[in-house]
Amino acid sequence: MPRVLIPLAPGCEELEAVTIIDLLRRAEIEVITAGIEPGPVQCSRGTRLVPDADLDEVAEDEFDMVVLPGGQPGATHLDRDTRVHDLLARQAAADRWSAAICAAPQVLASTGLLDGRTATSFPGAIDGARYPQVQLVEQPVVTDGKVVTSRGPGTAMDFALHLIELLMGPERRGAVEAKLMRPA
Repeated sequence: MPRVLIPLAPGCEELEAVTIIDLLRRAEIEVITAGIEPGPVQCSRGTRLVPDADLDEVAEDEFDMVVLPGGQPGATHLDRDTRVHDLLARQAAADRWSAAICAAPQVLASTGLLDGRTATSFPGAIDGARYPQVQLVEQPVVTDGKVVTSRGPGTAMDFALHLIELLMGPERRGAVEAKLMRPA
């Protein structure tokens, strides 16, 4: 069973975080949520999430994928956390997946994971002048190598389903998606 880490920062976008957590767990992927600060995480719209662990408890563990929810100031908090940058660098060095949605692709950019890659994000989250080596596109979900990026809350379900497909294959994605009653 694949293992996925989802770091949660104060001010993260709850729609993205919960959608990703929920759909990956429906696919029977082991999901570990880890707060970058102790205790419950207050999200951008006031929802409080209780992480499974503190980031320090799992930061040295191996994961098949690390997924960063966006939202502000959540993405900024993730970007300022050296443990998150270290995790992402280890993921890249081990040729494992890293993914981010909304404003969180800025963390991938500042870690260098988007250098020479095509990516997407919430409009303005990645400063093209600061990161000219990143090819920014306006697509819902973009995969380039072992890096996946997505636009924002409205693309969270497509993003999570794509992550399921990458980790478990198209049949598992289809099985999860069929039960969601999404319009054709």
